Amino acid sequence: MQETSLPPRSAYRFYVLGVLIVVYALNFIDRQIIGILAAPLKAEFGLSDTQFGLLGGIAFASVYSTLAIPLAWLADRTSRVWIMTGALAVWSGFTALCGAAGGFGQLFLCRMGVGVGEAGGVAPAYSLIADYFPPEQRARALAGFAFGIPIGMAGGTLVGGLLAATWGWRTAFVVVGLLGLVVAPLLLFTVREPRRARREAAETSLPQGDAPASDRLGRRAATVMLGLGALLLMGAGVAAAVGAGWTALAFGGGLLLVIGLSLAVAKQAASVVIPKPSFWLLALGAASSSVCGYGVAGWLPLFFMRSFDLTLAQTSWYYSGIALIGGLAGIWGGGVVADRLAQKSKGAYPLTPAIAFLISAPCFVLAMNSHWLIGQLLPGGGSQGQALVLAFLIFLIPTGLNLTWLGPLTAAVQSLVPAPMRSTASALFLLINNLLGLAVGFSYFGWMSDLLAPRFGEESLRWAIYSGLGFYILASVLLIGASRTLKRDWVD
Repeated sequence: MQETSLPPRSAYRFYVLGVLIVVYALNFIDRQIIGILAAPLKAEFGLSDTQFGLLGGIAFASVYSTLAIPLAWLADRTSRVWIMTGALAVWSGFTALCGAAGGFGQLFLCRMGVGVGEAGGVAPAYSLIADYFPPEQRARALAGFAFGIPIGMAGGTLVGGLLAATWGWRTAFVVVGLLGLVVAPLLLFTVREPRRARREAAETSLPQGDAPASDRLGRRAATVMLGLGALLLMGAGVAAAVGAGWTALAFGGGLLLVIGLSLAVAKQAASVVIPKPSFWLLALGAASSSVCGYGVAGWLPLFFMRSFDLTLAQTSWYYSGIALIGGLAGIWGGGVVADRLAQKSKGAYPLTPAIAFLISAPCFVLAMNSHWLIGQLLPGGGSQGQALVLAFLIFLIPTGLNLTWLGPLTAAVQSLVPAPMRSTASALFLLINNLLGLAVGFSYFGWMSDLLAPRFGEESLRWAIYSGLGFYILASVLLIGASRTLKRDWVD
């Protein structure tokens, strides 16, 4: 896939965006499908909420966050399309292999394999979009790309839940995994690699290389990802044969090694972005919100089954509707509002989601207590169906507001560095966001649910979610700080 030097036509530009949205949707289908499969997985393997939280958090986020940096470093120097294609193949393959897991250890390692692949799927896409769209349209374009999140969450919840309810959880993993392998050739053969800004490349002394060399490096990167995936698959057998202590030690050592390697290869971009206060305020603000965003999204399906007495199939329809409608509205609204307000002040990019997070927390509390709320609104109390309808409508608000940060904050991070460093800067941002947000968030709610279970029983998950909503307040404070520093850190 050679770099094209021609400016992209509007129609093709939006075609590329459409393909990237499909790939991102698959990314989130494979990432979030485990949430709707909580009940059957816990029943199959006898897992506690804490163990299940590790599957959705640490197992995935540890490698997803850390490997994203070396893969983004390669993407800044080689074909982003090739790297994304290899990433899609790896994460889809490991999602399918989750269906063959025979125990907690093997499922843990297969989820790590999903993270290996998805590490190469987001930061290169951010960089592609930044090259295809002019600066004044980037927040909206990145918000459009982020449509893949609610589409993927809704698709993974609905398809995964219905497949699991009818044919079992193993079939759900296999089907959604194979779907990604079908889409990979579409990405590889129809998306052109845009030529990067040469003036900025010269200023930063980053080697561009010729197109054939870029393709070869891209293929090698894809091969490396496939090799890492194969090693993790072999490790599934090791986990079943050795003690849990040795497995944990090897996991921790390997994670530290990858983080060290990641920071070493990202030192050039890191030297530009890390000294900027705006980067830390944006990254830590996004991470604080993601503790709730990822955590609540991963645990709400089980909450609906426990506290709203919904079946697996009912939960699939119910939560997929919330994720799709609320998510699409919130992401697009955040991008459009931030782009318009940023014409007057760059600080609008972080300020828009900061306000949204302040509204999200009380809305989640109201939605989770719809049975009490309907009783206050209707004489004699309402029915179960009325409470579910009210909860659905209220949940749309925080679900949408929770995702308003995606377009504005990713656009802001893209503008903190010159063009040839965008993938790596995005990966550094995602490292912080996902290690603190995804890993901690998903695991925190499971651990807190087990901790509160002796007192609250089946309602412990409800109280675990309450305890995490304070992270929204912290996120707002950090992003308000970023709105004050962003103008001086901005790179046009």
